[in-house]
Parts: sequence; structure tokens; C-alpha cells
Amino acid sequence: MDASLIVSNILNPPVLFFFLGMTAVLVKSDLEIPPPIPKLFSLYLLFAIGFKGGVELIKSGITQEVILTLLAAILMACFVPVYTFFILKLKLDTYDAAAIAATYGSISAVTFITASAFLSELGIDYDGYMVAALALMESPAIIVGLILVNLFASESGKQSDRDFVWSEVLRDAFLNSSVFLLVGSLIIGFLTGEHGWHVLEPFTQGMFYGVLTFFLLDMGLVAARRIKDLQKTGIFLISFAILIPIVNAVLGLLIAWFIGMPRGDALLFSVLCASASYIAVPAAMRLTVPEANPSLYVSTALAVTFPFNIIVGIPVYLYGINLFWR
Repeated sequence: MDASLIVSNILNPPVLFFFLGMTAVLVKSDLEIPPPIPKLFSLYLLFAIGFKGGVELIKSGITQEVILTLLAAILMACFVPVYTFFILKLKLDTYDAAAIAATYGSISAVTFITASAFLSELGIDYDGYMVAALALMESPAIIVGLILVNLFASESGKQSDRDFVWSEVLRDAFLNSSVFLLVGSLIIGFLTGEHGWHVLEPFTQGMFYGVLTFFLLDMGLVAARRIKDLQKTGIFLISFAILIPIVNAVLGLLIAWFIGMPRGDALLFSVLCASASYIAVPAAMRLTVPEANPSLYVSTALAVTFPFNIIVGIPVYLYGINLFWR
């Protein structure tokens, strides 16, 4: 493998600022980012990428390739939490296993955006409709995770006294702020097309990398603070948080190859399959499965899988794609 891919990825300003954030915590700097700012920046990133995706989608049209890609995205979002649940059940109870499985069935938008920036640096094209795949993979894992809790908590005699209110579960899965803004921006981008893009380009394009860099600085701070939680997870979950993304990336790569995606799209699809949610799913699990331990599903996704993917995973997945696509 060409090590320059990993070096090139690590030397990207957003990734270096992620390390800077981690370093600040490790050396006990007083660097702090006021809570409203990361929230604002995360909303901006979702808006910008959703809007761009909608514009690209209207340009590419709803082709057979687009439909197959979106169906594959939904399939993986449903399949990953099911098979990982049974692996996790070997060591964990039903609640923790279902919450972590749902986390790894969903996606990380920031990892996706970092992979997009990586492709842009290398001059590899990708289609905007991959944003639609991102949006479709956000919610199904939450539903699957809750179904698994309902099925297996009762079988093991651990069903809690409270009942799930499915209307609230579905509402949180499909109308949470991340999904709502992403899908809404995608639709507006689709409706306004090139005209809308030119109107908003200074905001959606010119500021994008600066905001992403500052956002990853904050993610570095948060990830470093979560490292101590890994002491509670043990070697099993740490290994899981590294190996399962690789397995899911390989599955995504094979699906992408079977469908015939171009290299850029294949990398983004593999990254979506390999990433884990640390915003939408934890928020939903905290609300609907309070028996699950947040330090397990947040710390594995944020302190292990996220840095692994943005530092090593993305260039390694591209290396595999380059081998397959020759």
C-alpha cells in the first residue's frame, strides 16, 4: 500500500486540528469551545452537504445507478445492526448490544465529509447523490435497534416496565434535527438546482473547509475526553470498534463493485458503511433505551472508530478500491 495516502490524509488541516484538540486535553490546556458553536457548525455542515447533494442529484437525474445505490444504503443500514447485535451479545446484555449495534448501523456525517475532502484533495470525482445515501442510512438503524431490544429483552426476561411509544421512536428517528436539516437541504438543493447553487455558493462552498476544520478541533477535544471511558469497555469493545468498521467497509466495497459505482462513490459508500453514529443514534438511545450505558456506545464510536476511520480507514479503503477497480 502507498503510505503517502495515509500521510496525505493525516496532513489535511481538518485532521491535524482534530489532533490539536486531542492534544489540548492530554496536556490539560484550558482550550474550550463554547457549546453553541459546535452545534451551529454541525448544522452548517449538514446544510451545506445536503444542499450540494440536492444540486448534484438534479444534475445527475434519478438513474438506475442512483436507485441501486440508495437501496444498497438502506440494506446495509438494516443489516449491520442485526449481525453486529449477535456478536455483541456474546459479551454484553441486550440493551448495550442493541444500542451499540444501532450506533454502528448508522453513519457519521463528519467522517463522510472528511472522506469527501480527501477525494477532493486527490482530484477524484464523486457524485452528489451520495448525500442522499447518507441521509437514508441515518435512521433505519435506530428502528432496527429498538426492534432488537423489544424481541430479545423480553426473551431474556429483562424487559423493563416501560413500553416503547413507537410514534415517538419513529418521530425521533426521522425528524431529529440532523436528519430533518439534511433531507430538507437536499430537497431545496434539488428544487433550486444550479441557480440556487450560484446564489449560495460563497456560503456553502467558500466557508466549508474552514468550518469543517474548526468542527474537527472540537471533535478532538470531545474524543480525548472520552478516552478514559474506554477503560470501562475492555479489549472486546475496543477490538470491535476497529474490526467491525473494516468488515463493513469491505462489505460496502463489494456492493459498490457489484453495482458498478465509480471509485469516488465507492469510497464514500464504504466510509458510510464503516462509520458509526455519535450524535443521532446516541440521542435516540438515551431517550428510548435508558438501560443501555452511553459510555459504551459513545466512547467506542467517537474515541475509537471515528479517529481510526479519518486517520487510517479512509486511505486504506481507497487502497482496496484501487485494487478492485483496476
